[in-house]
Amino acid sequence: MGFQIRQVHPVFVGELTGIDLRRPPGEDEVAALHAGMQRYAVLVLPNQAVTDEEQIAFSRHLGELELAVGGTLQKSEEKRLKLELADASNLDRHNKLFARNDRNRMYSLGNRLWHSDSSFRPIPAKYSLLSARTLPSAGGNTEFADMRAAYDALDADMKALINDLVCEHSLVYSRQQIGFDDLSHEERSMFTVARQPLVRKHPWSGRQSLFLSAHAGAIVGWEKPEARDLLRHLTEHATQREFVYAHAWRLNDLVIWDNRQTMHRVCRFDDTREPRDMRRTTIAGDGPETLPHHSSGRA
Repeated sequence: MGFQIRQVHPVFVGELTGIDLRRPPGEDEVAALHAGMQRYAVLVLPNQAVTDEEQIAFSRHLGELELAVGGTLQKSEEKRLKLELADASNLDRHNKLFARNDRNRMYSLGNRLWHSDSSFRPIPAKYSLLSARTLPSAGGNTEFADMRAAYDALDADMKALINDLVCEHSLVYSRQQIGFDDLSHEERSMFTVARQPLVRKHPWSGRQSLFLSAHAGAIVGWEKPEARDLLRHLTEHATQREFVYAHAWRLNDLVIWDNRQTMHRVCRFDDTREPRDMRRTTIAGDGPETLPHHSSGRA
């Protein structure tokens, strides 16, 4: 094993070099990568000119893949990528830019909100692996927030308040935040609600972190305005600059992050003029998050 990890942010994020994702990793490399994810939560791998098949094959060494179904408005015949890949681009199935008023473009603007991948599913995602295939000339960075450090920085009273709270996550909530409510009855029925703890413990390290996301729009037992006020307050706290790393993409970068310990968002770029072709494989979670036995919310 020849790879090395260099920390690139004061509290998290490592740059991993010395590994070629185009070849199958050894067991020691897989174990070291999991250990690196546990420590850094985000790993940047430069110069990884992988094909779709190579990205999929490598990702499978890290766990079972979550298929890209149910998280977009696109029907199967409209997709341009295999189901093993989530399409995080601004391109249609003909590799043309979405029109400004295209519903799929409007919907995808929700990715510019802070979120955790698949928190709206009963079993939220474990890792995400995003590959940069085509980049715009300006903008389009991805920002990551360390939710462990954000939890650690809370005072004792806030920790006591939130430790047993349960949130409801749905894609409907995140799209409402950007004013996108053009959903059919069929689409609304597809975007079901998943309950997740507001604070969760990492299964390997035992470290606690906030589980926030734009998909979180309610707290069990709380009135909605008060719930959203608290969630907004916590999100503002968790995305202070000291907890955030902004990744300026280079062609063929591949970034892996742990959705159990981070939030992320894509930054603005001119998506009506230039392509940004990003392809994501997602490692499924090991199971539903453990909910508290009781909630300390209001009745």
